[in-house]
Amino acid sequence: MSKRIDVSDLNIYYGDFLAVEGVSMAIEPRSVTAFIGPSGCGKSTFLRSLNRMHEVIPGARVEGKVVMDGQDLYASDVDPVDVRRTIGMVFQRPNPFPTMSIAENVLAGARLNSKRMRRSEADDLVESSLKGANLWNEVKDRLDRPGAGLSGGQQQRLCIARAIAVRPDVLLMDEPCSALDPISTLAIEDLIQELKSEYTIVIVTHNMQQASRVSDATAFFNIAGTGKPGKLIEMADTATMFSNPSQKATEDYVSGRFG
Repeated sequence: MSKRIDVSDLNIYYGDFLAVEGVSMAIEPRSVTAFIGPSGCGKSTFLRSLNRMHEVIPGARVEGKVVMDGQDLYASDVDPVDVRRTIGMVFQRPNPFPTMSIAENVLAGARLNSKRMRRSEADDLVESSLKGANLWNEVKDRLDRPGAGLSGGQQQRLCIARAIAVRPDVLLMDEPCSALDPISTLAIEDLIQELKSEYTIVIVTHNMQQASRVSDATAFFNIAGTGKPGKLIEMADTATMFSNPSQKATEDYVSGRFG
């Protein structure tokens, strides 16, 4: 069962620099939440804090709470590796492992996390994950070929297959279409719509049309100026955010008058 995430008063630091300030929000299960806002406003930083990915940067830390299923993900007894297993991540640029075959790419995370799999189990997991990422029919006859040989859009769906093979509850996507052509982008957007029946999905996007097409809820982040922290300005269901936002800054941004 996919889980709701409750964030309360989260501050994210890089060393002494406060990058994101005072964010509180609820991310609903089995839905798509989009983060929008200008470059440098902390959307991706905040996204990465949800599965503790930002911690790989030295000096990065948070204050506040991220609670999923009653568990504070930053509690002292919580292993960040477990958090990342439950909350998967798909990055901006497709990043299949270049030396691995398509099948090995799908299994990479699962093998890292778990016991040895029987061959039949591994084959089933490859097939179900590639089907889940709408890629199976395109690659089923060349599973032993390098993942890097696929097109950009196929590589991104391979990365989604790799993420769902670990059986997470949540999928985070950091601008998953920004490096893709319009047709591949549409394929990923369609896939997101299908995946939300099983996963809680959070997507960062610079594409307003994409946010309005794929998401159920939208959160607008903004920044007062260089060196200032990013802040959550408002969050509501997507139709409201794009037609009748409560803040002028949101209205200016979604209507393209920003800047």
